[in-house]
Amino acid sequence: MDMKTAEFWMQEALSEARKAEALGEVPVGAVVLLNGKIIGRGHNSSIGLHDPTAHAEIVALRQAAHNLANYRMPGSILFVTIEPCIMCIGAMIQARIETLVYGAADSKAGAVHSCFRIENARFFNHTVQVKSGILENECSLILKDFFRTRRNLSD
Repeated sequence: MDMKTAEFWMQEALSEARKAEALGEVPVGAVVLLNGKIIGRGHNSSIGLHDPTAHAEIVALRQAAHNLANYRMPGSILFVTIEPCIMCIGAMIQARIETLVYGAADSKAGAVHSCFRIENARFFNHTVQVKSGILENECSLILKDFFRTRRNLSD
């Protein structure tokens, strides 16, 4: 996948992140592609759904699984605006996601490169290919602005 195509799909994930932000959720968005078409979309919904598992990636994976009528998604690509946590990379492994593309690193909870390296642990029967840093500045900025605003409101 060339950079221009990756940036196009990351813009779709950023669109989902903006939906989360409008709802007062942490602005993270994700899309799942198969054969060049979106089969699942998601944005953080944990607060609104009262569900600690409703991260953008999980919401997108659930929608994709429903649309495929299959919990396995070989050949699929998941785009997400921030490096996934342990739960989300675990779900991608279970779903047999072929490629993960993320925007910004997560130094506090990232389970791909920052804090843990779960995606390529030798004891899993599936590995996820990873590409990072796509629209990194935009993906990072939406989060930084969100948390800066939250801190200023609490002062």
